[in-house]
Amino acid sequence: MKRSDERILTTHVGSLPRTDQLIELMDQRGQGVDTNRNELHEAINEATQRAIRRQADVGMDIGNDGEQSRPGFHIYVSERLDGFSDQTIPRPQWADVEAFPEYAGKAFPDIVSEAQTRPVAVEEVRYDGTDHVDAEVERFDRVLDTTGVEFDETFMTAASPGVIAASLGNQYYESNDEYTFALASAMREEYERIAEAGLTLQIDAPDVLSERHRKFKDLSTAEFKDRARRRIEAINEATSDIPADQIRLHTCWGNYEGPHHEDIPLVDILPILYEADVGGLLIEYANPRHHHEWRAFEEHPLPDEWLLIPGVVDVKTNIIEHPKTVADRIVKLAEIVGDPTRIIAAPDCGLATLAGHNIVEPEIAWAKLEALSDGAVEASNRLF
Repeated sequence: MKRSDERILTTHVGSLPRTDQLIELMDQRGQGVDTNRNELHEAINEATQRAIRRQADVGMDIGNDGEQSRPGFHIYVSERLDGFSDQTIPRPQWADVEAFPEYAGKAFPDIVSEAQTRPVAVEEVRYDGTDHVDAEVERFDRVLDTTGVEFDETFMTAASPGVIAASLGNQYYESNDEYTFALASAMREEYERIAEAGLTLQIDAPDVLSERHRKFKDLSTAEFKDRARRRIEAINEATSDIPADQIRLHTCWGNYEGPHHEDIPLVDILPILYEADVGGLLIEYANPRHHHEWRAFEEHPLPDEWLLIPGVVDVKTNIIEHPKTVADRIVKLAEIVGDPTRIIAAPDCGLATLAGHNIVEPEIAWAKLEALSDGAVEASNRLF
């Protein structure tokens, strides 16, 4: 992964606002409406071009395709895995949202429902997404050439085995662990194809934090830590043939505007995250519930050679951070890590993790990324 001895580099967490046309076509497809394949592909191409140009415009040094071809950061895998059948099954609610039922009913009417229709594993899961991932890589390369945009580094995201196991149901495997490791085996090909294309692989694993107050909310902290460790082991198993310094791990407490008072503290999980065979960690820091978590890095110092990619703008509010605030956050963590070349500035999470469900207004999302870049410039002036 790229690091600089001259300035703080900037990146983001993967998902970026899609065009209205693309959202409409994805929504139609999701509802089973027969959509024109060529029209959808053209909309994806146009949205990808827009996402790449706008990343360059707002000063992103390390960029991607904005996940424009995916309906969501994790649900996209249902089109790439075999062994599933759509069923209506119960789903766990966020513990923090449950604590405020009146608010939940107003803000999260879909979350408080007791069941949803989603893919469920009913036989051995197998990967059948080679054409999909190859098309994403080819499109990204082609659009970069077309636009003439040159990032310092490029990356592509992929859902972790654990977040897939948390999102897609299981009626075939005897345990959640067995299911997670089966998914690790299946997703291995996607991870390797991204890396073989020369892209930094970002593994999206919010489950190692967020599932503490959802799927595993009834477990003790010790029991959950064991679950988190097994999920890190699954990531390591699936990426064992990829150089660690070509992988960055993203985790968070859930990209939704909820109370978050049931979130597990970072200090409890950070040593487990350090067991990942990766070269960098993307973690929330601007989130007001977790802005104090810099202390965790004092207690558990960042592993040698790892890069820290802290979120320095919040993705759950339409307030545009002042660049000085962004700079203050960057400088604080750079001082704790002890080396500013090991810091890359980012948002807390994706800015459009599900197509059509934007917490942050799209134009404000781009303005927040610009504020991130401006803050990185100011932090660079202070640190270098």
